[in-house]
Amino acid sequence: MKLIDTRDAVGHVLCHDMTQIIPGVTKDARFRKGHIVTPEDIPVLLSMGKERLYVWEKTPGMLHEDEAAQRLCALCRNEHMDVTPVKEGKIELIAQCSGLFQVDVPRLDAINDDDEIIIATRHSNTAVHRGDKLAGTRIIPLIIHEDKLRRAEELAGGRPILSLHPWKLKTCGLITTGSEVAKGLIQDAFTPVVRDKLAGYGIQVTHHCLPGDDRQAITAAALDFWRSGVDLILCTGGMSVDPDDQTPGAIRDTGADIISYGAPVLPGAMFLLGYFSNGTPIVGLPGHPVAAYFITKLFVQPLLGRLMDRDMTVYTVTARVTESISANHGRAQYHCCRLTGTGGELYAQPIRGKSGLITTLAGTDGYFCISRDCEGLPQGAEIQVTITSGV
Repeated sequence: MKLIDTRDAVGHVLCHDMTQIIPGVTKDARFRKGHIVTPEDIPVLLSMGKERLYVWEKTPGMLHEDEAAQRLCALCRNEHMDVTPVKEGKIELIAQCSGLFQVDVPRLDAINDDDEIIIATRHSNTAVHRGDKLAGTRIIPLIIHEDKLRRAEELAGGRPILSLHPWKLKTCGLITTGSEVAKGLIQDAFTPVVRDKLAGYGIQVTHHCLPGDDRQAITAAALDFWRSGVDLILCTGGMSVDPDDQTPGAIRDTGADIISYGAPVLPGAMFLLGYFSNGTPIVGLPGHPVAAYFITKLFVQPLLGRLMDRDMTVYTVTARVTESISANHGRAQYHCCRLTGTGGELYAQPIRGKSGLITTLAGTDGYFCISRDCEGLPQGAEIQVTITSGV
């Protein structure tokens, strides 16, 4: 750092903020630490009474914060990312498209172990929108030893530590099972709900069929949809282990790799997820309305939100349960509830009903979970209720 005449300061770097005071108008930093003085700045600085300035004196082996930020940014930037101009030693990376944002956390942590370096990012495996800020890079001091940047570059390993993968899922093949539906004995109320739910994520149901409970027909439909190139296949109903429920076996017969059949939750235990050899997912949803509701909330909706760039924020409130509830140890158990308020405190009234009755969902304000390692809740226990905006 050295002191020079302001008239000779063009091209030099300021070592501290320069405050401009105009009575009744402003009192703020007119020039920030790290600002490179331009010819246009000289009259302004002189008008502020700054006849001499403390500026950074370039030393071999030392880097200014702007140059350091640019080198850190180069360690992070990948495809589908824009960068902002360097400002006050900081550069931000911006998403060019919507997609899945990922971070190589071990490499990021290794670089950030240096207490003079900061690379701040969103959490890995986060859904982001076009224009979202992904990360910011800067150093703490005004100048830094170049050896520290070289060390960071070695830790990065010659490849970006961030990545952004654009969404690709767009179309769905929907298989509605059940002979009673195929023969028109009952109204198919499930398919319109699924169509509407998928449409909310920009997914179009381009193929639909009603194969009844014929195992071979379900398998053939799934294979036909897969060969047609749809991005997602959903099968609804017939998911239990009962002998006359054919959907799980039919999905296995397609040759898809079954990742999971069964989930440790009630209702909704009979959930299936598999993938074809090209990565196309096939999902089996239970047919009972309440089970399908919770499987959609807990598994399908977050999956679609991540794939299709939708905000999956959920809102919870604290309440006290109005009655004691028993639970099956080993499985998370979900209950719909109605909320009431008394004396500034919220109370959750569990809605009793079977998973096969859609009336169980009527009037629901939210739902709460009894964890898998808990055998129940006593009356008055404090719980977190996830607010729903309707079934």
